Amino acid sequence: MATAPPDERNEDYTFDPSQDWFSHNISHWKSLFSHISTESYAVNRNGARILEIGSWEGRSAVFLSNELLKVPSSLDNRRPGEIVCVDHFDLFGTDAGKERFERLQHNLTLTRKKFRIIPQFSFPALTQLLNEAVVAGRLPEPQKEEGFDWVYVDGSHRSDDTFLDGEMAWRLTRKGGLMIFDDYLWDVEPDTSIHHPRRGIDAFLALHHGEYERLSAKSGAEGEGREYQVVLKKTAEMRIGYLLPTDVASTPLSTTAFNHKAFDYGINVGLTADSAYAMPLAVLLSSLVNHTPGRISIYLLDCGLTDPDKESLNRIVSGHPNVTLSILPLPDGSLTVELGSAVWAKIDLAATAPVERLLYLDTDILIRGDLRPLWDTALEGNPIGAALDIGHPLGHAGLHSDADGPKYFNAGVLLADLAKIRDRDGVESLRSLCREKKDSTYADQDALNARFSGNWKEISLKWNAQGLGTYAHSDGPGRHWVDRSAIKDPNIVHFTGPVHPPMDVVLNRWVQPYTAKPWGYAGAPGQPFAQEWFDVLETTAYQEYFEGEWKEICKAEKLRQIEEAKASFDIALEKAFSSV
Repeated sequence: MATAPPDERNEDYTFDPSQDWFSHNISHWKSLFSHISTESYAVNRNGARILEIGSWEGRSAVFLSNELLKVPSSLDNRRPGEIVCVDHFDLFGTDAGKERFERLQHNLTLTRKKFRIIPQFSFPALTQLLNEAVVAGRLPEPQKEEGFDWVYVDGSHRSDDTFLDGEMAWRLTRKGGLMIFDDYLWDVEPDTSIHHPRRGIDAFLALHHGEYERLSAKSGAEGEGREYQVVLKKTAEMRIGYLLPTDVASTPLSTTAFNHKAFDYGINVGLTADSAYAMPLAVLLSSLVNHTPGRISIYLLDCGLTDPDKESLNRIVSGHPNVTLSILPLPDGSLTVELGSAVWAKIDLAATAPVERLLYLDTDILIRGDLRPLWDTALEGNPIGAALDIGHPLGHAGLHSDADGPKYFNAGVLLADLAKIRDRDGVESLRSLCREKKDSTYADQDALNARFSGNWKEISLKWNAQGLGTYAHSDGPGRHWVDRSAIKDPNIVHFTGPVHPPMDVVLNRWVQPYTAKPWGYAGAPGQPFAQEWFDVLETTAYQEYFEGEWKEICKAEKLRQIEEAKASFDIALEKAFSSV
């Protein structure tokens, strides 16, 4: 960092007039300033942080300093910004290199703005800046100086060097910041040569597709591939990609930093659905990707989704480059096919998902918070983690009845150690239990409780809040185990109950409000998060379907429930009269 005395004059800049490769860019660059939308620069009104790879004698650096940086003032609590210039200056082994360094330092000093020159090749210099960003990321404001708002890549002309410079500098570019690659149409070498930057820039664009908006000659637009400078606005969050040992960094690693920020350990989410549940699945997916940052691998077992369903679901995750959706076919000999119901699909998924740890979620779920704390829950040697079933904490007839346990869990949210579940004959024994329980009241849930009774880790009900607005707050056997405070503001809302409840359930005055899903013909009166579900639905491709075809289905289902109730009423009357 250096500053200049106030009496220096701008006309004292020392530039070689024969080496002006920048001034023609001034008008274009000024038009780009309004596109910077980083929080620090655009919201907090700090001076920009600028990174320049390849500065020569400083024409572009001086221009950026004068336009985007501020003169420090004790009366202004906003930061003045800084420009960091990376250039090797022949490592001072030549007179020309020494002269360029002296000119750059002289010219930047005259701007009276904060600057820093790193006289190294770009790789070690960028490594140094990345290391500094790791440390800065753990500092409190206002010391935090992590990342850059404007990055200019104009160093080596080799494709591999250009790609590497871009890749490393991209990690230092803030979300909403701009990156400019120079010399895309350089005419000294063929653009197919490794000695031309174009191949490196094209590789970078392909690799980071979906993480930027192209401000110069956008893809598919007239002029694509004919711009001398490629200008990108970053739309993804910063990701440095590593941490430093505690003897290098001044602050010990926190658990959050260890697991998420640097090591890039993602979470694996398991889902199952057929076409009948594609609409709630879309809501689940949308709420999942919007509340859980970072890497997510989603494994969806296809129990009968249509091609349009798959296209709509893929669109939900397409705007999230850290999220992948893998749609898996039902395995040969699946329980879903054998027992004739998708209710058994979670067992098939447990047997076939290509991972060893999985967070399974039912499709009738709304995500309201980051799932990473749940994912990080230690299972303490148990094969699964689950939440208490609020409706039946002690189980039900034919399963559990002891007032002191064992507890009965809800199978709508399961954190599963698949390696333990699959160990030895684990999957086959579970499949056998499923066949035994195929006519049980809660089918797969009963089979799982029978299989893992006394061998599961209880998780908080904030990760599986069931029966909200209905039975969750009533008293009953085993309800003393229910932590009602955990479901006041849950991270996962589980819409338990039928989609279309029978008429006798709706009319039962002893159980009001009745339990049902928000999107069914009867809605979900009393459910405090029903409107949130509909708010998310509006962001998906299924809103039009819900307003049209689905509402017609609901009308038909309502009439069917009425007809079934009438038929049951007539049968009851006939039995009553025949017994007289």
